[in-house]
Amino acid sequence: MSAAADLSTDVLVVGAGPAGSAAAAWAARAGLDVVLADAAVFPRDKTCGDGLTPRAIGELERLGLRDWVRSHTVNQGLRAHGFGQTLHLPWPGGNLPDWGSAIARTELDDHLRTTALKAGAQALDDARAVDVRTDGERVAAVVFKDGRSVACRRLIVADGVRSPLGKVLGREWHRDTVYGVAGRSYVTSTRADDPWISSHLELRGEQDEILSGYGWIFPLGGQSGEVNLGAGTLATAKRPAEVAIKPLMRLYADRLRAEFGLGEELRAPTSALLPMGGAVSHVAGRNWALIGDAAACVNPLNGEGIDYGLETGRVVAELLAESADVDLGTVWPQLLREHYGESFSIARRLAALVTVPRLLPALGPIGMRSDLLMTLALRWMGNLVTDEDRDRSARIWRWAGRHSLARDARPLFG
Repeated sequence: MSAAADLSTDVLVVGAGPAGSAAAAWAARAGLDVVLADAAVFPRDKTCGDGLTPRAIGELERLGLRDWVRSHTVNQGLRAHGFGQTLHLPWPGGNLPDWGSAIARTELDDHLRTTALKAGAQALDDARAVDVRTDGERVAAVVFKDGRSVACRRLIVADGVRSPLGKVLGREWHRDTVYGVAGRSYVTSTRADDPWISSHLELRGEQDEILSGYGWIFPLGGQSGEVNLGAGTLATAKRPAEVAIKPLMRLYADRLRAEFGLGEELRAPTSALLPMGGAVSHVAGRNWALIGDAAACVNPLNGEGIDYGLETGRVVAELLAESADVDLGTVWPQLLREHYGESFSIARRLAALVTVPRLLPALGPIGMRSDLLMTLALRWMGNLVTDEDRDRSARIWRWAGRHSLARDARPLFG
């Protein structure tokens, strides 16, 4: 596509990560004219743990990618370590798949973008969105850094946790609620084919102090011979994270090198801040909407965002396909609250408790001594409760979410 070209489209999607590519794929499959723009040239890397929970697997299966995902690594659940205990917690299944995976984002995002293009979306690469042109309450066009512009009738913003275009449109991140500070790296491992993902809930710093976060090792399969190794901590404006993530990852790797057969070099270490649990306002306007990480659709208890990105991409595309003139400014925030309000609200409260000094050291050993409690925690923390679930643990989670939501000082996504 020439640098001077100006385009016009029905749906413009800015950002070709899982959220944007899913939105573009579903919108194109619905027969809409779609342009999928991204600031990068693919393939490109993305800071992420690379884990795919059963909730994400379910969305990838909807897209027709089950066989492709299963050609990579397949895991059967979580191995939780901490406070002298190791528990093997299988994925609960139910209305979700009973397996997970992990695929490096360089490959996953490129394949999802290709899926969208095969569905009929048109690609616009090396296109950094910097501004919008408006017509009354509507976004009429998006302007890119190199001078190109794309006129659009509807705009989907999926440009990640920083969401530069979202900021132009008025998005604000509220850091008084819990947020994440996380880093990831790649390292060779003799256990790259491990059928379990590992999470270390007793994450310790240089002075052997317990930190309000966790470390992870996600096997990527024998073909790569690597695992995704990372660490994340939770923070709030009142209790900011006072830890350097990259040195913490090296310390974490050193402590586990013998057990997991880790190599000496941590490849491609990166880190990022994560707004979580809908802690942003102004996520939509008359004909535009933020989705995925840009809308802070990130699980406050485990930092997972791929599943929500895929879900919100599908849901917003269905919304646009149903009505050519839906008022996204009214409908989209309400739809996000209906889908995620209860689970995000209670998860934010529980995650904030973890940032309280001495609470995790006191409660962690109690939880790790109970397979039942940790099985429930895995299901709740991983947001593996669906609207269709009617069992007791699902009812308890929804009950807690309703009561938490009623006490929130600021509405989620608003």
